[in-house]
Amino acid sequence: MSGTQRETPPRMPMQRMPMQRGPMGQVTGGEKAQHFGPSAKRLLATLRSDMPLLIVVLVFSVLSVALSVIGPKLLGNATNVVFAGFVSLQVPAGVTQQQVVDQLVAEGNQDQANMIASMDFTPGAGVDFEQLAWILGAVLAVYVLASVFGWLQARILNGVVQRAMHRLRLQVEDKVHRLPLAYFDKVQRGELLSRVTNDVDNIGQTMQQTLSQVVISLLTVIGVMVMMFVISPLLAVIALVTIPLTLLITVVVARRSQKLFVAQWRSTGVLNARVEETFSGHSIVKVYGHQKEVEADFAAENEALYRASFGAQFVSGIIMPAMMFVGNLVYVAIAVVGGLQVAAGLLSIGDVQAFIQYSRQFTQPLSQLGSMANLLQSGVASAERVFELLDEPEEQPDDAEPQTAPDQASRLAFEDVSFRYTADTPLIEDLSMAAAPGSTVAIVGPTGAGKTTLVNLIMRFYDVDSGRISLDGVDTRRMTRDDLRSRTGMVLQDTWLFSGTIRENIAYGRPDASEEEIVAAATAAYVDRFVHALPDGYDTVLDDEATNLSVGERQLVTIARAFLADPRILILDEATSSVDTRTELLIQRAMSRLREDRTAFVIAHRLSTIRDADLILVMENGAIVEQGTHDELLAAHGAYWRLYNAQFEAPMGADVPADPQGAEDAVAPSLSGTPAAPGGGDAEPEPTRM
Repeated sequence: MSGTQRETPPRMPMQRMPMQRGPMGQVTGGEKAQHFGPSAKRLLATLRSDMPLLIVVLVFSVLSVALSVIGPKLLGNATNVVFAGFVSLQVPAGVTQQQVVDQLVAEGNQDQANMIASMDFTPGAGVDFEQLAWILGAVLAVYVLASVFGWLQARILNGVVQRAMHRLRLQVEDKVHRLPLAYFDKVQRGELLSRVTNDVDNIGQTMQQTLSQVVISLLTVIGVMVMMFVISPLLAVIALVTIPLTLLITVVVARRSQKLFVAQWRSTGVLNARVEETFSGHSIVKVYGHQKEVEADFAAENEALYRASFGAQFVSGIIMPAMMFVGNLVYVAIAVVGGLQVAAGLLSIGDVQAFIQYSRQFTQPLSQLGSMANLLQSGVASAERVFELLDEPEEQPDDAEPQTAPDQASRLAFEDVSFRYTADTPLIEDLSMAAAPGSTVAIVGPTGAGKTTLVNLIMRFYDVDSGRISLDGVDTRRMTRDDLRSRTGMVLQDTWLFSGTIRENIAYGRPDASEEEIVAAATAAYVDRFVHALPDGYDTVLDDEATNLSVGERQLVTIARAFLADPRILILDEATSSVDTRTELLIQRAMSRLREDRTAFVIAHRLSTIRDADLILVMENGAIVEQGTHDELLAAHGAYWRLYNAQFEAPMGADVPADPQGAEDAVAPSLSGTPAAPGGGDAEPEPTRM
């Protein structure tokens, strides 16, 4: 009998797969990751269209950091005022500050004399609370304004990042529509979904969490460094020791963790593909008892993801404690050296206090930059995978000056067509045939003969390697794909209905159709018969997989969709192979109506259903080995005759009619025939709900 499976391009299965692969194939993502630098640069380029807003963000960031950096210096001045006030109370009133200094020098206390000389106080006056209040008020204003500017820059940057991710998602969506069918034949659906969803979301989260912090941290390092040199060049040099140490630690860790992050997101894509494949084929797994194998495969891939994720997070997590250790060493060094300088009168106690704050402000952003390395590496690893998708070769663009066929064109011809999915595996060689307008051409043959490949070539899912396919004499490669496909309707074995109402699913064939046209198409396809038994009629909402309809009812809805589209060329690809006999009769009758006045290509599942075809093509190994009508091919006793007899061989030695025609009449009516009702009247079979 004719093949029940359609031939597909060669695919490489995933390892450890205990059963045959589904419609997708090998995981390819992440194998050739770009370097961190080029990927990060390309990622930042996605923000280029919002450059004016980025400049505003930078200005607000500078203002916020500048005000924040001034704060410790003002607090140091407040400490000097308080300390000077307490010191002034230890000096008798009426004695000048210079007299106190001279007395200390005379007693040999040079360090104390230097410290007193560096202060500004009036002996016996105590703390100047008015000056202290002004300083603290200034500190409060500075920090409030710094927070306001910081909030503004964060809000604006958030909008910039979200718009960039919106544009990136649009680019990915547009790219997916421009990819050739061959790409989807070699990449698993779960892997592709992981790139489109998980990786894009991870990029957005990374940019959201790191961009603002990176800008603030870098500006803070610069601003604090300036203030530290103003206060004490010696202490500033000590603090600068952290920079080379930070860079060394970050570079060493980043080199190790980047590969692990790439492996983590690659493993995520593999695991998503495994889950999607297993869930979509859950019933098959149960039927063949492969639960343990599937669980073992999942456990192995989950373990690979765990190891990659643990390694990436562990290695990158070393950065933060290492930075804190370096910061604490610098803190101790500054405290010791600063205390000695205060004792020597070279620095005020307020300056040392400010410098200690600056040392914390200096090491903290360095630690933050180091801790953000893991986020950046994770985000860039995802960006590499998304950019890899965006860089995939696209399908050949339509002709710059496309031709078009007449509106009623329906003569389709293959002229010396050759095609192969891979260069070293021939499939179709020098194929020639023509379908006259309004005729029905049936295509039969064993699995892998090239039947579905012909459909792919007609629809220009693939382009021929040599020869040409013409529509009323116009080479289809010179037509735009939209023009060609708008003239073609397809009813496939695997029904596709989206989440929405039955009315919306039918109208998908022609979105501008009126209510009357939708109902007329539904009536012609026998959809109207069962719709009224549903709770909401045409407004019944189908779930994601349309499980609230039977298999036959879903097929009838797709036929109604094709009716509404009113194509000149119709392709029926094993559209009745998955339904029961009663529903099959109804679908056959609907398809017979649909084929009227159209050129139809029927890939046969049951040979008995195509006996009224105007032309039957028998394919083997990509070549047409026989062609003719049903009766002519049976009389020839060739390949078709062998297929036909093989289909009607009775199991277990049961008796079968010697005449194939008799067997055919005993099993099924023709596609265009009407089943006879008991008693001789015409029957109207109802679709059986499954």
